[in-house]
Amino acid sequence: MESFLKRFFPGVLRKMIQKGTSNEYCMYDSQSLTAFTSSLYIAGLLASLLAGKVTKAIGRQAVMLLGGAMFFAGAAINAGAVNIAMLIIGRMLLGFGVGFTNQE
Repeated sequence: MESFLKRFFPGVLRKMIQKGTSNEYCMYDSQSLTAFTSSLYIAGLLASLLAGKVTKAIGRQAVMLLGGAMFFAGAAINAGAVNIAMLIIGRMLLGFGVGFTNQE
């Protein structure tokens, strides 16, 4: 976890070391960490709201395949991320994948 913070959220890691705490997610004064954390949930919410209309238009099987493809793309982008923007885009794709595949 420390290497992840060192690479993408060095400010959070510095504050964590200064305060002597091990719970880095309780420090919500980092806008980039908040965006990283909430992007998955916001994208999932939006996708689940859109999924019904998309399902009516293209069918359930196509929506499930689309959701799976978006989830896979998000995981691949997150695995190869080199900056925070890539992490957030990957998390948003993961959220869209979860939102679309949640459609019943």
